[in-house]
Amino acid sequence: MSRLLIRNATAILTGQPGAEARHPGPDIRIANGRIEAMGALAPLQGEEQIDATDCVVYPAWVNTHHHLFQSLLKGDPMGINATLTPWLSATPFRLRPKMDEGMFRLAARIGLVELALSGCGTVADHNYHYWPGMPYDGSAILFEEAQALGLRFALCRGGGTLSRIDATELPPELRPETLEQFLTDIERTAQRFHDPAPDSTRRVVVAPTTPPHSMRPGELKETAAFARARGLRLHSHLSETVHYHDTVHSQHGIKPIHFAESIGWLGPDVWFAHLVKLDADEIELLGKTHTGIAHCPQSNGRLGSGIAPVRALEEAGATVSIGVDGAASNEAADMISETHAAWLMQRARAGEAAVAHYRGGRGEADAAAAATVEDVVRWGTAGGAKILGLDAVGTLAPGMAADIALYATDRDPRHFGLHDPAIAPVACGGAAHLKALLVGGHRVVSDGALPGLDLAALGRQARAAVQRLQG
Repeated sequence: MSRLLIRNATAILTGQPGAEARHPGPDIRIANGRIEAMGALAPLQGEEQIDATDCVVYPAWVNTHHHLFQSLLKGDPMGINATLTPWLSATPFRLRPKMDEGMFRLAARIGLVELALSGCGTVADHNYHYWPGMPYDGSAILFEEAQALGLRFALCRGGGTLSRIDATELPPELRPETLEQFLTDIERTAQRFHDPAPDSTRRVVVAPTTPPHSMRPGELKETAAFARARGLRLHSHLSETVHYHDTVHSQHGIKPIHFAESIGWLGPDVWFAHLVKLDADEIELLGKTHTGIAHCPQSNGRLGSGIAPVRALEEAGATVSIGVDGAASNEAADMISETHAAWLMQRARAGEAAVAHYRGGRGEADAAAAATVEDVVRWGTAGGAKILGLDAVGTLAPGMAADIALYATDRDPRHFGLHDPAIAPVACGGAAHLKALLVGGHRVVSDGALPGLDLAALGRQARAAVQRLQG
């Protein structure tokens, strides 16, 4: 039996709610990839140890929405100041046709490395880089790259039967698939990779890119039935901007969430990225059906979309998780930056809505409770694991998978002077030094580095690839 003891942690946040959000520790024992015990533990003979003195311990982050292929599309001048719809044309639609298999693999590796170095153990990638006659298997590449680093990976297989681009002659890389092609490939990929175990390292999710734009209503209904018959979850983008409301209203005369209800796309096996622009009745419906959200605050800010009503969604009954979205609309696509932004933006949203007492309001009282650091840790760990159906992942407790991030607080002046070290990674932001990242008890990151990875070489490859894309 393999054993590992994490000793003398300064603070432990568990990802659990309420009084269980913090554990006094200071030790965590791991046996065969699971947490065996937590408390004041004496080392066993021959047991491997990690000294967690001056370290804050969190569950490894669970990122529920990404576009890894965009890791080579960061900071594109043609899209840097655009909002969502013009940005799509300016950056991903323009540059995707220039990406070959080598660039795709490199982009995936860059994005996964960035996430791992932030303490992320599970990645759900919404990949829509597919087209008829595609000469390589992008899905297999993504699974291979995640496995090489030791991360859990959920492929959200995107694409669709309709094109969002109004063009008579599309390049092959932007052409839509038929429904048969889409479903056949998901069937093949799921048979090869999908594992429904509660601590699975490989999942497949059915994820047409955007319901109003990617498929016809009947096709979306068929896709939902196809997924549920095979025990696969459903994911997509929705209500990121007011354009979604305009589009769905013009097509169907209803609101986006009511459209999702009409096609069978609500429920605890469904989660949507963004959900920024919601009316009160839509929030109520999402909560009533326990539909999930991948909250992507940095991308929503970068594209000028707004701030999702996360607290209202959770209070209504929706499951909240956190996603970094693609690096082409979030040049800091890591979970520390994202959770820091989530904490600040939820408080800013509530403060922006504050009404003075003499006008009948409550002042900034609601901002104080909008989001605590413990809330954000829970959303970014347990919330994400729940959305993905990984019931053995996402919290620190005996019996759970040993997906654990240890952050050192003695190396960066941003952490000096903290009265509560437990909040350091989220509250201070920046690049918290990752002493160790464990996934299933296996070390993925040691002392801020991925063993065997030459970061300088990866950077050189990225710069060469960007030059080719710009040519």
